[in-house]
Amino acid sequence: MRRLLLALPFALLPLAFAQAAAEHDHDHEHDHGSLGAHEHGVGRLDVVLEGKTLQVQFESPAMNIVGFEHAPSSAEDKAKVAKAREYLLKPNALFSISEAAHCSARSVKLESPLFGDKPDDHDHAKDHDHAKPAEGGEHEHSEIHANYIFTCDAPAILKKLDLSQVFKTFPDTKKLQVQLISPGGQSGAEVIAANPSVKF
Repeated sequence: MRRLLLALPFALLPLAFAQAAAEHDHDHEHDHGSLGAHEHGVGRLDVVLEGKTLQVQFESPAMNIVGFEHAPSSAEDKAKVAKAREYLLKPNALFSISEAAHCSARSVKLESPLFGDKPDDHDHAKDHDHAKPAEGGEHEHSEIHANYIFTCDAPAILKKLDLSQVFKTFPDTKKLQVQLISPGGQSGAEVIAANPSVKF
């Protein structure tokens, strides 16, 4: 039941971003599900703080994280993917979560075709829009999804989420669309490296 309660706010989040996405999706033609428009340089972060549970969902085009979206074949590409995976497996550092809040990650899930995962919602046999190459012959639009669940012994300490390390670690990420639900209410923001914090 608790899992369902945590999932419910995320089910409603796309509605909150629908208007913003319509305004900011300039002339990019490729719609790829959870991120709305698959826009290089733009990632999405959904955050829910409820009681002692902090849940963070991070979604990004692979281009922002590793610099390409094709399956890694060269040793250099494989090394970039392995390094990105290593960073993503350390969410306390990546999201600069205050040590005083005593948050420990109890669940970390990463999904991407680049990690060898078979995408459920991007299956070419199921998704006919993906089966057709875009003009110019390119049709790969790999994304990286990370889902983190933390238990925080002192959640009241969490006053802000500092995302500066995300921008430093993945410099091709220029903007994050953040949706945050906390005891203080619900808020949304577009966060850039020059102003990388959001308040709970």
